[in-house]
Amino acid sequence: MTLFELAKKNVVRNLSRYALYVGTTIFSIVIYFTFATLKHSHEISALAETSKKISGLMSTSTFILMLFVALFIAYSNAFFLRGRKREVGLYSLLGVRKKQIGLLLLFENIVIGAVSLVIGIILGIFGANALLQLLMRLMDSDLNIGFAFSASAFIETFLVFLAIFLFTSFQGYRVIYRFKLIDLFHADKSGEGVPTAKGWVALTGILTIGVAYWLALQDLMTSSLWKTLGLAMPLLIIGLSVIGSALLFHSVLIFGLTWLKGKEHWSWKRLNLLTTSQLLYRIRGNAKTLTLISIISATAITAGGAIFSVYYYAEENVASYTPYTYAWKGEAVEVNGATFESSVEQKTIRTEAQYGERELGVIDESTYRHLLQGLGVAEPAPFKQGEVVWVDPFYDERYSENLESVELSGQTVDVSTRLEESPLNVMTFGGSFLVVVDDMFKTMTEPSETYHVTLTESFKNQRDQSERLAELGLEAFSSAPDVYAETMAMNGALLFVGTFLGLVFLVATGSVIYFKTMTEAEDDRAKYTILQKIGISDRDVRRTVRQQILVVFLAPFALGILHATVALIAFSNLLSMNFTIPVLVWMGVYTSIYAVYYGITVRRFMTAVR
Repeated sequence: MTLFELAKKNVVRNLSRYALYVGTTIFSIVIYFTFATLKHSHEISALAETSKKISGLMSTSTFILMLFVALFIAYSNAFFLRGRKREVGLYSLLGVRKKQIGLLLLFENIVIGAVSLVIGIILGIFGANALLQLLMRLMDSDLNIGFAFSASAFIETFLVFLAIFLFTSFQGYRVIYRFKLIDLFHADKSGEGVPTAKGWVALTGILTIGVAYWLALQDLMTSSLWKTLGLAMPLLIIGLSVIGSALLFHSVLIFGLTWLKGKEHWSWKRLNLLTTSQLLYRIRGNAKTLTLISIISATAITAGGAIFSVYYYAEENVASYTPYTYAWKGEAVEVNGATFESSVEQKTIRTEAQYGERELGVIDESTYRHLLQGLGVAEPAPFKQGEVVWVDPFYDERYSENLESVELSGQTVDVSTRLEESPLNVMTFGGSFLVVVDDMFKTMTEPSETYHVTLTESFKNQRDQSERLAELGLEAFSSAPDVYAETMAMNGALLFVGTFLGLVFLVATGSVIYFKTMTEAEDDRAKYTILQKIGISDRDVRRTVRQQILVVFLAPFALGILHATVALIAFSNLLSMNFTIPVLVWMGVYTSIYAVYYGITVRRFMTAVR
């Protein structure tokens, strides 16, 4: 039997061990091929012209994905090598030279890589088209791309993953020369001291994370720390979060488990002492991995949650800034399907501001109420004589300048009320304007300008009419269909990228925990066999297995969720938006997939130790 035939036989025999690794790799290849297709395909060029930034976004995404997948495959390969040390030692004992063993492992990895690459690209060709159709739906685009296939994307995907698999294959070949025969047989028997943690180190970890959270929740616009540190502030927050996470797994959890182990009334119940003791070693031994997973999870949840939140409120934001379907300066023109039309007479004044003069439009109360009626919005109470209302949809008390009085018709008048919801299109009317009673508006000597606004029943499917109106050369023309299309194009592309990069990060981190746990299962098989022989029930064994694996899964995931929650609260405060519903949906999906990984790991662990 040749080495290559033996390698194929080993792959078939260990197929169950490699299944999750191969599945994750195939999924990564499909996503990479999709992003590469978006970057290279001529059919997507029209889409790139629409969003202006999609091509660059996909290029950046493919690069990030390539780096992450390369690290994941190299990391996973190292796990498999570690778990097969005894097998490699047996080959050496039988007289097989290290060169031949290295070639055997190289051939095995090449076989696995080749199978993953072939299946991944085949699925990628068809899967990419399904994902592209999903992208079109997310972007609310009517562009028909047909069956998209890019030879450049195919070649790029093939070469990138071929290079990754060849690198990891030679990595395994080189590792063989680093071990002695005795080390290979006793790798799992090397002694390790009882994990301990000092209280002050654990307290430092908690305080470090607390400081990071406190800094993250400081208001970007008003905080003196942001003004002092500038761009160094995010780096400081990230650095403290990473250090605090590392200390949490190196010390805080060790300190807590040691304290729990010392509680006799708890530790002597069932197998709690065994569970706690094994967790102490697993947490300490996997501290670096758990820290990395918590940071990756936090990054994926934060980015995905923020993008999904912005996408979730996209239509609402469009309606807020362009309440009327069309608005322009000048007289009325024919608009098909119009349900409401109105002319708006506006005068412009100049008033003193903190940084010089500012221009403000002024409309009369009757026009303002007529615009609100057209939108079906509740009208405010009647204005008092001489009352001035200031409407500013962009007002933010953290940095916006307050307007207390204005000069109208030669006299200074106090601004009595400020409103944030505007019935006028921001791009046409400039956002901020004043509303005065009709008599006061008539006495103003400033020249007036005429605008026209039109409302249709639905603005989402008005692109053709919007293009027709734009061709008329209307001055200061604003169109809700155009704003909606541009908003959905960019937000949809971001959501597409964020979702699938997040899924790749999720399945990769879940797979890493799975590999680590299953490697430990092989080492723990003898311990659980002894427990069963001395009469410990299968129910109690399963219970302790579930508890141990739950902690290993839950600890980095819960910390990642906590990091992401603080980051998303800071981001929502910055944008003055409520992200609660979309963030909960995003976290729910993320948690569900993670729970599936937990269930698979428990099931496979029990099978391995029986």
